[in-house]
Amino acid sequence: MWFRETIFPPSGKVAEAAREHQDQLTKPPGSLGQLETLAVKLCAMQGSLRPAMDKVAIRIFAADHGVVEEGVSAFPQAVTAEMVKNFLNGGAAISVIARVNHADFAVVDMGMTTSLALEGLIDCAVARGTHNFCRQPAMSHAQFICALEAGRDVAKEASLDGAHCFIGGEMGIGNTTAAAALACALLNQVPADMVGMGTGVSEDGYQRKLMAVERALVLHADASGQPELLAQCLGGFEIIALAGAYLQSASAGVPVLVDGFICTVAALLACQLNPGLRPWLLFAHQGSELGHEKVLHALSARPLLALELRLGEGSGAGLALPLLKLACELHNGMATFSSAGLSEREDVR
Repeated sequence: MWFRETIFPPSGKVAEAAREHQDQLTKPPGSLGQLETLAVKLCAMQGSLRPAMDKVAIRIFAADHGVVEEGVSAFPQAVTAEMVKNFLNGGAAISVIARVNHADFAVVDMGMTTSLALEGLIDCAVARGTHNFCRQPAMSHAQFICALEAGRDVAKEASLDGAHCFIGGEMGIGNTTAAAALACALLNQVPADMVGMGTGVSEDGYQRKLMAVERALVLHADASGQPELLAQCLGGFEIIALAGAYLQSASAGVPVLVDGFICTVAALLACQLNPGLRPWLLFAHQGSELGHEKVLHALSARPLLALELRLGEGSGAGLALPLLKLACELHNGMATFSSAGLSEREDVR
C-alpha cells in the first residue's frame, strides 16, 4: 500500500550546514533556544539553507461519529455541520487565525451526517458518519482506505501548489471519544488516563464517555497490535484523513505542524503505519485534554506552546505558525559576525 512506502528523511547534510550558519549569527550559540532548532529542522525538511514559511495550507477535516449515540458529548451532532458553516463564513477561531496568517484555508467534508453544498467545502465524504464503535467497527476496511486516500489527495494538492507547511485541523462532535479510544488501543493505556472532558461534558457525560471507551476496547480487543485494524474499529473519517494527509505531506517533503489531541492521535496512528513519517512532524502545543501529554510523550514530541487549549480545529497549530515564520526570518535575516564586523566569541581556557 502507498502509505507504507519509504519516506525519505530530511537532509542531514543541510541540517549540518544550517547549524553551522546558526553558530555564525550575531548571538551566543543556542541563545534562541527552540527557534534555532526549529530553523535547522525546517532547513533540513525543505532542503534549503533559506527556509520559507510564506505559503501555508490549512485543511480542516470534518466528520460525524456514531458513538454520539452513547451521550458522550455536550453538544448535539448537528453542531458539526453548523461549525463547518461557521468556518467557511469566517467566524470560527481557526478562520480568524488563518486569515491573520494569510494561510490557504479550506474545509473537507469527510462524512458529516448533514450533507452541505457550500462554496469552499471540499466533498470527500466516505459515508454519513461512522458506526457506533461500542456495537460494531466504526468503518469497513474499504472506508478506511477511502478516508486515508482522501487525506492523501488533499495534501497532495497542497504540496503541488507549493505549500511550505501543512496544518491539519478537525471538526466532529464525538471525536475526542474516538481519539481517546484509538490512543488507548495504540498505546495500551487505560481509558481513565486518556479520556478527557472534550467539549466540556458534565460529570455524568464524562462517565458515559469513559464507559463507551471501555466497552469499545473490550469489543475490539482482537485488533490489538494492528494499527490499521484498530483505526477501522475505533477511528473517525477525519482522523484517518489527517493520518493520510500527514503521510502524503512527508512523502512530498512538506513539513507538518500538528495541532492538538485529536490531530496528535492521528499523527500517532500515521507513525505506526509508517515510522518514516516522524522526522517530518512538528508539534504546535500541549493542550489541556487529559491524554494529550501521554500521546506527545509516546511520540517523543516537544511542543512549541502550552496555552491550556482544547478547542481543536487546527487552532493551536495556527497560533504556533508565527513562531515558524520567525524562526525562518531570524535564520535568513540576522547578520553573521563577519558581515556585521563584530568580534567573535573567544572560548575561555
